[in-house]
Amino acid sequence: MPTENDMIEVVIDSIRVSLMSQQRIIILRERDAERYLPIWIGIFEAESIAIALQEVEVARPLTHDLLKNVLSILGARVLRVEVTDLRDDTYYGNIVVESRGEIINIDSRPSDALALAARINVPIYVARKVMDAAGIIPEEDLQETLPPSKEQPAVSPPPEDMDVSEERLSIFEEFLENLDDEEDESKT
Repeated sequence: MPTENDMIEVVIDSIRVSLMSQQRIIILRERDAERYLPIWIGIFEAESIAIALQEVEVARPLTHDLLKNVLSILGARVLRVEVTDLRDDTYYGNIVVESRGEIINIDSRPSDALALAARINVPIYVARKVMDAAGIIPEEDLQETLPPSKEQPAVSPPPEDMDVSEERLSIFEEFLENLDDEEDESKT
């Protein structure tokens, strides 16, 4: 279990719908940075989170409202929720509760923990190793950069962990040479 020093505070940025599969994705944003963590969640959990964020009144308690009520009646207080791990493309969550002076960690799906957090306004944390592995930093605004020139193409170096073989590079170089040859032929 990560310690508090190994955790990054995030907020719920948005809930998105995948156009390909109609599945929902919750986007968590690092509180003090522009790094995002997308997590696929179920339709019902997404709806439950959206209802809580929009403060929609429902006639009867939803499952996450019920959990909130049970914890309250039992005298337990939710301190925070956490996304603690990412293994085999599955995220793991934790609800940290204080009850009778004891801190209790309750294993949870992140979507359920986030639905609860949205209802009771507690901090949300992501393990640093999860954010480092799956977090996304948006590219710089393309309008702010100059278009690439022929002398200085805009090519970013590959990430250090990317396998870039000589064969793959030679195919890329051939493609660029063919582009130059085609451009020269079109001028004649």
